[in-house]
Amino acid sequence: ISEAERNAILDGLDAILTEISEDRFEWKPELEDVHMNIEARLTELVGEPGKKLHTARSRNDQVATDLRLFARDAIDQISDDLTAVQQALLEVADREAESIMPGMTHMQTAQPITCGHHLMAWYAMLNRDWQRLSECRYRVNISPLGSAALAGTGFPIDREISAQAMGFDSVSLNSLDGVSDRDFVLDFLYASSVCAMHISRIAEELIIWNSDGFNLINLSDKVVTGSSVMPQKKNPDLLEYLRGKTGSTYGNLFSMLTILKGLPLSYFKDLQDDKEIVFNTYDTLINCLKILNEILNNFNPNKKKMLELANSGYLTATDLADYLVQNYSMTFRNAYQKTAAIVNFAEKKGVKLEDLSIKDLKKIEPKLTEEVLKIFNLKNSVNSKKSYGGTSFENIKRMI
Repeated sequence: ISEAERNAILDGLDAILTEISEDRFEWKPELEDVHMNIEARLTELVGEPGKKLHTARSRNDQVATDLRLFARDAIDQISDDLTAVQQALLEVADREAESIMPGMTHMQTAQPITCGHHLMAWYAMLNRDWQRLSECRYRVNISPLGSAALAGTGFPIDREISAQAMGFDSVSLNSLDGVSDRDFVLDFLYASSVCAMHISRIAEELIIWNSDGFNLINLSDKVVTGSSVMPQKKNPDLLEYLRGKTGSTYGNLFSMLTILKGLPLSYFKDLQDDKEIVFNTYDTLINCLKILNEILNNFNPNKKKMLELANSGYLTATDLADYLVQNYSMTFRNAYQKTAAIVNFAEKKGVKLEDLSIKDLKKIEPKLTEEVLKIFNLKNSVNSKKSYGGTSFENIKRMI
C-alpha cells in the first residue's frame, strides 16, 4: 500500500464515519455485514485503494478487536458510574456517621451499629466491583488484530504498532486463541453480574427499610410511584426494578458460558451472539447504577425509628458478656451463660436490660458493681467497637 493509497483510504474512512454519524450511510443487507458494507462504500469513494483495506486482516480478528474496544469503553463508563454511586454513599454515610440503628442477623436485631457503618458496608461491596472491573480491563486490553482468520498472516505487519495506536497494552500470544477467545467477555459479564447482585442486595434492604413494618427510611416522591387504585400508596418501584434486573444480567452470563462450552477452535458463527449479550449487559448495568445514584440522593433515614428499634431486643447483651470476660477473668462461654441468665430474667420481668437494677443483676452475678450499668448504653456499646472496621464513631469517620 503506497503512501498515496494510504491517504486515500484514510480520507475515505473519515467520510464514511461522517455518513454513519449523520445517519446517511446506506446499509445493504446483501453485503452481509458491517465490514463488507464499509469496504464496498470505501471502494465507491476512492476506487482501487479501497479494495486493499482488508489486506492482512479477517473479519475474525477485526470483530474480536472491536468487541475488546467496546468492552474497554464499557468498563471505563461503568467504573465512572460506580464511583458516582460511591460518592453518594459517602455523603449520606458522613451525615449519618453517628445515627444509631440495629445491626441484624437472620433479620433479627443483633447488635447496635450506626447507619454510617451500614452504608460503608455497601461502599465496600461496590469497591470490590470497581476492583473486579479494573482487573477485567487488564485482560480485555489485549489486541488480537493481526491474527487474521486463525493462522496469522504472511504480510510483514507489526502488531505492536496497531496495538499501541488503539491503546492496547499488549498483543494476543496465539492467533488461534486471538480470534476464538471470549474469556474477556465472561470476565466482563461475571463482574457485571456480581455488581448487579450487590445493587440488588442494596435495593432489597432499602425496600425492607422503607416498608411500613420497619419505617427506617423515607423515600422522596422523586423515586417512588403511586397506585392506580389506592391514592395513598407510594411504591418503591425503582428499587424493585433494580432487584429484578439482576436476573437478566445473570442470564447473559449463563448464555455466554453455554455458547462457549461446546466450541472447538477457532471461530464459529455462534460467537455472533456475544455482541448482543455484552451490549445488553452494559445498558442494563449503566441504567441500574444511574437509578441507584438517584435513589441515594433522594432518601433520608428515620433516625427516631432506627434508635427505637435499636433499643429493643436486648442488643447490648454481647457487650455484657464481653464486660464479664474483661473485668472478671471469666471464659467467654461462662460469661455467655451468665448473660443469657440475665436476659432471661429481664424477659420474665418484661423489662429491658438497662431497666434492671444492680440488685437484680447481683442475684445472678454477685460480683457486679454499679459500673456495669454503663454497658447497656447504646452509644457506649457502639463506641466500644474500635477494632479495625468496627462501628465506633471514630472508625466510621476514618473509613469515610
